Amino acid sequence: MTLSPTSSLFGQFAGMDQSERLRHLSGIGNDRELDLHLELFLDPLLPLDMGEDPIHAQAYELGVELAELSVALLESNELRRAHRREVRRVAEEDEPFALVLVGKHLDASQGNVLLLVGMSKANHWADNYAEKIIREKGDKELYVCASGITPSGTVHIGNFREIITVELVVRALRDRGKKVRFIYSWDDYDVFRKVPGNMPNQEMLESYLRQPITLTPDPSGVEESYARRNEKEIEELLPIVGVNPEYIYQAERYRSASYAEGIRRALENRERLREILSEHREKPLSPEWWPISVFCASCNRDTTEITDWDGQNTVAYTCSACGNEERLDLTDTGAVKLFWRVDWPMRWAYEQVDFEPAGKDHHSEGGSFTTARPIVREIYEYTPPTTFQYDFVRIKGRGGKISSSSGEVVSLGDVLEIYQPELVRYLFASTRPNTEFAISFDLDVIKLYEDYDRCERIYYGKESVSESRAEKERRIYELSQVDGVPESMPTQISFRHLCSLIQIQDGNIEGMIESLDIRTDEEDLSRLRTRARCAWNWTRGFAPESFRFALRARGSEPLELSPGEHRAIGLLRGEIEERLDTHDERSLSEAIYTLAGEAEMEPKAFFKLVYRVLIEKEMGPRLAGFLLTIGKKRALEILGSC
Repeated sequence: MTLSPTSSLFGQFAGMDQSERLRHLSGIGNDRELDLHLELFLDPLLPLDMGEDPIHAQAYELGVELAELSVALLESNELRRAHRREVRRVAEEDEPFALVLVGKHLDASQGNVLLLVGMSKANHWADNYAEKIIREKGDKELYVCASGITPSGTVHIGNFREIITVELVVRALRDRGKKVRFIYSWDDYDVFRKVPGNMPNQEMLESYLRQPITLTPDPSGVEESYARRNEKEIEELLPIVGVNPEYIYQAERYRSASYAEGIRRALENRERLREILSEHREKPLSPEWWPISVFCASCNRDTTEITDWDGQNTVAYTCSACGNEERLDLTDTGAVKLFWRVDWPMRWAYEQVDFEPAGKDHHSEGGSFTTARPIVREIYEYTPPTTFQYDFVRIKGRGGKISSSSGEVVSLGDVLEIYQPELVRYLFASTRPNTEFAISFDLDVIKLYEDYDRCERIYYGKESVSESRAEKERRIYELSQVDGVPESMPTQISFRHLCSLIQIQDGNIEGMIESLDIRTDEEDLSRLRTRARCAWNWTRGFAPESFRFALRARGSEPLELSPGEHRAIGLLRGEIEERLDTHDERSLSEAIYTLAGEAEMEPKAFFKLVYRVLIEKEMGPRLAGFLLTIGKKRALEILGSC
């Protein structure tokens, strides 16, 4: 049995919203009355060239949505483990298809569930979503793409995933000739609930709990507020990775009464809002619930209770912390704020947002995105933005979700200490946003640099791969660049080799570049300096001990060597002085083994001796290449000092 765009099953799914489709699929996976057997097969439902056929276009859109649902379903462990493994295998293979799960109950005697895999051309995910935005929102003069966060602490690399995810889609839209407004909202009028563990002056900060973050002082005394401290830190870093949004500060919006109309509309629809939100709560909201909070004009805390609304613009409250009572006019007060689940959809309508992704906590069943959709449609008469779910980012060796409020964070600045800006973008551009992944600080750093360098060589045609692979890598490389693709391929020095070079120079980047005698432009040299700085930071802070070394300093005390060891080092000095200039790594390696024999030493013992003389360790970089990199003058100087 196959599924066509005109089948009843297609119509059934096309008529469901996202949550209904997810529940339907989940129900199939958990139905204990049927002996369910999942059968996967490729069905050429849609040709790759779909043309202008509206039925095919509808089927394509449905297929993409169901593919996203499938991933969410798999992650929620609703399907049996074996089936999950098979679906994940198909989904992760480098195939020019997107996986689409469609379930159907068959006769119990047949005892199986049919799955369809529909075709979807394998563009980069950012391009797919750019096209989806255009399809769903129509051909507009201006598209608004949004992101944002509460600056409750250091903005960590997990928060950055949303920022860069939106920026990549913004680039894809602009590449299609579209005008885009990229807004980033600082929710700095949120209440200060918890003092992060990595902040100074903990006691002082605790005295400002329950006040707006924007009114909480900077504990270091530098910025105008605690919120501004956290905002400025990331704002100064984002241009380094090519991200330049328009910032919106919600404290300014609320305190200038810009949202007075949106707040009033929420008050007018208070009962309907309570119904929508209660649908996804175990215990319904109280009839006394209001969609707003008030910061007391006397003590600045949100420890207030609404006592009256006149049906127009006046709200009355009392404060349980200080006893203050007051009546406020929505049109000229900055003390009234919508609760998050109402505030978010209100701002979609206010800013006319077309696209905004969110984390899987917001996208989970009953999450804030679930409630925001009907609120923005019914209360604010606006169509919800196109969206998708992005997953969490882990740091290698530490599981779980990173949290700004706990203080257990790795910031964008921390990552830029180890990864050059293009690598940071590459990490996210080369990973689907709904996939959890880890940013590594261990030896995987070397592999990630190698992967990026390979992508770069493929882009410039220096490494041959299949055309489909080349197309994929070229697009990832384009999106990884901070400010456009260089006209010619940048100078490539592998990160592994760079780690040796910079340690030989004891961190002296300019000395290292001078020793390489590279002739290129300043832009290329700047990239090389950045990579060298990252290599130095990594070797000093994160590389395993076996990877680190320092050449014996000039003027060091002579080592105590036996007569046989002195003779062995003398043989090596002679080889370097007379023939190093004629050697490549292979021939020098062969010569070293010959010298070990002449010195009547086992090769392993000979290598240990040479490393001890060079770096005072028994192991180090591959010896032949290491000696060539050190160079004749420095090698002879060290070998002669013992």
